Amino acid sequence: MPSSLLEYRPAPDLLADKVILVTGAGDGIGRAAALAFARHGATVVLAGRTVAKLEAVYDEITAAGLPTPTIYPVDLAGAGEEDYRALAHALDAHFGRLDGLLHNAGILGQRTPLARYPLRLWEEVLRVNLTAPFLMTQKLLPVLEKAPAASVVFTSSGVGRRGKAYWGAYAVSKFAIEGLTQVWADEVEGVSRIRVNCINPGPTRTAMRAAAYPAEDPNRLRPPEAIMGAYLYLMGDDSRHVNGQSLDAQ
Repeated sequence: MPSSLLEYRPAPDLLADKVILVTGAGDGIGRAAALAFARHGATVVLAGRTVAKLEAVYDEITAAGLPTPTIYPVDLAGAGEEDYRALAHALDAHFGRLDGLLHNAGILGQRTPLARYPLRLWEEVLRVNLTAPFLMTQKLLPVLEKAPAASVVFTSSGVGRRGKAYWGAYAVSKFAIEGLTQVWADEVEGVSRIRVNCINPGPTRTAMRAAAYPAEDPNRLRPPEAIMGAYLYLMGDDSRHVNGQSLDAQ
């Protein structure tokens, strides 16, 4: 593993011929990851709720002459098992396999004491940040197994490793993602061609970061494009031996 993923220099064809699905691909880190994967040869499946944003990323990729992506609209807050089965069927029918799955989509919820946290919002945050990635991965396992060496990457957070006041359901969901990564990685170890890891992006110039820290100067943060080393590393074959790890993008 590179000593610093910020300094990782992947081969230009690192992801050639790979099919990678990215959730939350319409903006922020998801958009940057989709573009980075495409630039390194991958055919990207752009998944997200807002079709107009996905179309903008689609246009950006095709205008650059990169492998033509696919758009797959999905609302993680409302999708159920049948929706993810349909996604698996569509990917299998169109590509015959899935080489990578990046669970990037997430919502912040409310920064407020647990004693006053609204139940409806608590359930929504856990559904989008935890249950949806779990269900999607579960239903996509058969398609992932068809790849020579598939990579599943969940998104963690610093507040998912050490709890902080007022981070509520978001922090709890990220603690759970760390555990989900470890359990799933242990279950596939030695019996599957799939590896499972998670990434903590760290302080990055995104809309979610701005909502969480409204007084912070965003120009002091790295943009999403600057932290793509970790994402490329975990999606490419350089990380075939890495399983069950929680990596820091910064």
